[in-house]
Amino acid sequence: MALDHRPRPATQSDVAREVGVSRTLVSFAFRGAPGVSDETKQAIFDAAKRLGYRPNAVAADLARKHRSAVGLYLMDIRNEVYADILSGVRTALHQDRNRLILSVSRSVDGEDQGALESLMEARVGIIIAATLLDSDERAQELAKLVPLVSVTRRIEGVDSVHSDDAAGARAATEHLIRLGHTRIAHLAGPAYDGHTVRRESYAKTMRDAGLKPLTLAAEDFTQDSGERAAARLLGMADRPTAIFTHNDQLALGAREAAYAGGLSVPADLSLVGYDNSRTSRLHGIDLTSIDLHAVELGRRAGVAALNRLMDPEAPIADERLLPELVVRNSTAPPREGSWHPSP
Repeated sequence: MALDHRPRPATQSDVAREVGVSRTLVSFAFRGAPGVSDETKQAIFDAAKRLGYRPNAVAADLARKHRSAVGLYLMDIRNEVYADILSGVRTALHQDRNRLILSVSRSVDGEDQGALESLMEARVGIIIAATLLDSDERAQELAKLVPLVSVTRRIEGVDSVHSDDAAGARAATEHLIRLGHTRIAHLAGPAYDGHTVRRESYAKTMRDAGLKPLTLAAEDFTQDSGERAAARLLGMADRPTAIFTHNDQLALGAREAAYAGGLSVPADLSLVGYDNSRTSRLHGIDLTSIDLHAVELGRRAGVAALNRLMDPEAPIADERLLPELVVRNSTAPPREGSWHPSP
């Protein structure tokens, strides 16, 4: 039988022997507990570094009967808005001892619960979720098992940090109306709980302007899905001269569908996205988009999570940010004679 010659990981007992103190004092030093002088604490940390000792944060949580880790659930890491949310969360947690454990959904169809379950199995103290596709009821049930902060979506009875989607969709639609467009379509995502505000606000804004709404739901929130759905819109006899999409990914898909159909943006088709992602700002794309301030949403969600960990009985947080229309070169007045309305 082969012997395992790998070195044994250093323990707190090894550090204690190296410094000449008790293992309990070493534990106190790494937990930041009072009663350890600065000189002794530094000696312990120096010895730990020499020996290669790394504290087991999960074991420390179990010993304290307190879960300090923060879990971050991201719906789709391919969408840059979630990378921005992650950046904001990390900023909020940077000066804190709390660990951040990341879990990303493998799908965007609302059926994958594995990512959330993995955070619960890791015994996190709280979950920051961006963006949940579950129903309100399921999200509220999850919050009973582990504290929850919802980002980008407001959920009743759950700490929520979100953008004013009604205002954002209204700004996007009114921008296109002011340019002179009357045939404006909305490329929406699937109608999950909490994800229909943008389509509803678009439709109301159109009706208030005396215009007929035209909404088509894509299969999911990805660029490929947006391209397929937009091709259907652009294949209509009276195709829209402008499309407002649920997010930038769908807008980029619509852009590809336009060019594949021999149309140019914005001469033949104006496009407005939602998220103000990094890609939308690239030269040559220049996508007009709604900035929901994703980094700030993430930062505030991180702060809300830390506040909830410190005070489980605090009132429910409900923070709403006002989005901003960022006009670039993907929108312009409609080309005269580019379409004819239905009778």
